[in-house]
Amino acid sequence: MAIRARLDYSVIMSREPAKTIVAELPFEQAMQELEQIVGELEKGQVSLDESVALYARGRALQDRCEKLLALAEARVEKITLDENGALKGLTPLDPPE
Repeated sequence: MAIRARLDYSVIMSREPAKTIVAELPFEQAMQELEQIVGELEKGQVSLDESVALYARGRALQDRCEKLLALAEARVEKITLDENGALKGLTPLDPPE
């Protein structure tokens, strides 16, 4: 799915924490921004400096998405089934000690 919205470089390049801290972005928002960055880079209509900055931001977003997907996968793996394959319950990710 192509995102046609023009990427706002001032937001990407700003130091405003609420908008730029990748580690705090939810998966959907990180993925959407990553798609926008990929689209801009594929067009090839940004300067070299902007391309480098976009690539760095995109790499951080990719890492964030991969981390969130791994966490979700771990949660799914903790779902337990009974002998008939029916949902039995959830196993805590971190069982009590």
